[in-house]
Amino acid sequence: MVVITLQRNKCIGCNYCVELAPAQFQMSKKDGKSVLLHATEKKGFYTIKSYDDSIFEASSEAKKACPVKIIEVKQV
Repeated sequence: MVVITLQRNKCIGCNYCVELAPAQFQMSKKDGKSVLLHATEKKGFYTIKSYDDSIFEASSEAKKACPVKIIEVKQV
């Protein structure tokens, strides 16, 4: 299982996550910040849990590229 967490309120809108993992992230037209698709929100943290291990690599690349380090990716 892959768990991805995004701390959206700290997003600066650089778009790296969308370029590297478009299946998981997109930019909001409202505020220009990243949106973690199909995520649930709890105290400012947006999280998805997926049994599709194929998303791990792209999401990990997005995590590495994020200049403000607000993406967490774990394989459990």
